[in-house]
Amino acid sequence: MQAFVSGRNLQLIVDAERDPRDPGGEAIDKYFDIIGFDPRGVGSTTPPVMCFPDPVSQRNWELQVSVEGMLGSGSDSLLRNWQRTEALNSGCSVWDMSSTDSDEQMMSFLNTPLVARDMLTIIERHGEWREKEARKVAKVHACHGADDASTMLERTRWRRGEEPLLYWGRSYGTLLGTTFASLYPDRVTRAVLDGVVDMIKYYQGIGPNPINDADAIFERFGHYCNQAGPDSCPFYIDGGADAIKHAYWDLEQQILNFSFPVMASANRGPEVVTWTDIKAIQRVAIYQPLLAFPILADRMSELAKGNAVPMADFKHGSHLSACPSNECSRAGPWSPACATSQDNMLYAMSGIMCSDAEFMTTLNQQQFQANWASLISDSGSLGDYWAQLHLSCVGWKAKPKYPFKGKYHRERFDFSLTVSGPWGTTTAHPMLFVSNTLDPVTPLYRYLPLPFKIITSAHSISAKHMTQLFPGSGLLQQESEGHTTLAAPSVCVAKAIRHYFQTGDLPDVGTLCQADLKPLVGAPNEVEAVSSKLSPADRKLFGALMAEVRQGPVFPV
Repeated sequence: MQAFVSGRNLQLIVDAERDPRDPGGEAIDKYFDIIGFDPRGVGSTTPPVMCFPDPVSQRNWELQVSVEGMLGSGSDSLLRNWQRTEALNSGCSVWDMSSTDSDEQMMSFLNTPLVARDMLTIIERHGEWREKEARKVAKVHACHGADDASTMLERTRWRRGEEPLLYWGRSYGTLLGTTFASLYPDRVTRAVLDGVVDMIKYYQGIGPNPINDADAIFERFGHYCNQAGPDSCPFYIDGGADAIKHAYWDLEQQILNFSFPVMASANRGPEVVTWTDIKAIQRVAIYQPLLAFPILADRMSELAKGNAVPMADFKHGSHLSACPSNECSRAGPWSPACATSQDNMLYAMSGIMCSDAEFMTTLNQQQFQANWASLISDSGSLGDYWAQLHLSCVGWKAKPKYPFKGKYHRERFDFSLTVSGPWGTTTAHPMLFVSNTLDPVTPLYRYLPLPFKIITSAHSISAKHMTQLFPGSGLLQQESEGHTTLAAPSVCVAKAIRHYFQTGDLPDVGTLCQADLKPLVGAPNEVEAVSSKLSPADRKLFGALMAEVRQGPVFPV
C-alpha cells in the first residue's frame, strides 16, 4: 500500500538523477518499476483477516479498549487486557470465512516465509510482464532499427526462474527482506532494509529486548524543548532539559491517578482524557519525533494548565467512522463486503506475528508478567506498549502450515551469540542495512543500562547484528532519532540509497549521515530554510523525503 500512496517519491529517490528523456543521459543510468503489495491478510490483499462481523462491531470493540485502558493503566490492567485478548483471538484465529476446509484456513498461511515466497512469484510475474511489454514497444518502434530493438529485448528478457529481487523494506519489511534473503539468497540483487528487525529475536525470542533506545529518545524531547525555547516548545520551563523531563513525568503520574473529564463541544461529545491517551500520543512522538514532539509539547502544556480540551479534540479525531457500506448492509455480517481492509492492520499483523513466533502463543500469565517487568525495566516510556504487543498472541490457536524452523545453537561468551542454519547467509549481492542512531524498537545497537556501554558483539541487536548474519552487507547510519529514517529527512541518506540502487556500491564503512531537520528546533520555518540552501537536484530529493515523512509513523510488530 505504501508504494500506491508514495511510489513516485520512492521512484524519485532510486532512479538516476537525469531525466530518462534527456539526450545527455548515460547508458548506465537505471530507472525502476515500483511494485508495492500488502502481505497476506493485510490491507487490500484478499481475502483479508476478519476478526469482526462488520465495521460497527470493530469500532465498538476498539472504543472499549480505549475506555478500559492499556497495560499499566491500573492494578487490574493485566487481567482485563488478558481476558479481552483471549476473547478476541479465540475467535479471530479460527474464524475464517474464506474457507470451510479446516486444513485450508487462511490463518494457517499468514506467516512471513510464505509472504517471502509470494515475493518470489511477484518478481517472476513482473519479469514475464516486462518481456511482453518490451515486445509491444519493439513492434511500435521497429523503424528505429533492428539493433536497437534487439538490445532492448535482450535487456528486458524474462529470465525464467532467475529473476532478481530489488527491494526496499522498512520495519516489518526488513524482516520480510532478511527472511527472503535467507531462503533465496541467489535472487538478492539489491536490498535496502531500514529500521532493522532482528530476525532471531523475532522468530525465537533469543536476545535482549529491543526498546532501550526509547527512553534515550524521550530524553531528547527535553533537550530539544530546552534548545527551542518557549517560542517553539510550549512545554518549555526554566531549569533545563532535566526540569522539562521531570515536569512531564510528574504530569503523567497525575493523569494516571486522576483523569480529565471534558464536556461536549460543538464538534464532539464528552470525553475523558486518560493515562492511556497520554501513552498513545507519547508512543507516536517517540516513533516520529520530528512530526509529533510539537504536538506532544502542545497537548501536555495545555494539560499542565488544566485544559484538556485540545487533547479531547485530538482523541476524538482519532475515532474512525463505524458506518457500514451499503454493500456490507446488503451482504450481511462476515461477508467480504464488511471487511474493513484499510483498518485491519493491527489484527492482521498480530496473526502474522503469532504464526511466526509460536513461542509467544504459549506464555502463561506468570511468564508474561516477568516479560512485562523486563520491558518496563528497559523502557519506562515504551515498555507497557511493547508488552501490549506481546499480549496480542494470548489465545491464538491457528498454527502455521509451513513454519520457519531454524537450526541454531547458542554459545554464551561475553554476550556472544553464534547461529547456524537458515539464519542469515551470503547473498548474491550485498544488502544495505540502514538505521537511525536512536530507534525506539529496532536499535542500531543494544544499549546496556547506565553507564550506557554499547555492546558491539554479535549479541547486539538489531541492525549491527543483522550485518553480521549477512556477510558482506553494509550499514548506513543516520544521526537522528525515531523509527526508520522516515522519522527525519536526510538528503545524504537518500543519495547513498540512490547510489546503491544505481551501482550496487555500498557506503564506506562507518558512514554517518546527518538529518536535515531536528524536532522543535527552528520550527515552523526550518523546512523552507533548509530547502532554500539546496541545489535544484537535492531540493527534489528533499521534497520527496518530506512527503514520505509526512505519511506518518511506521509501527512494527
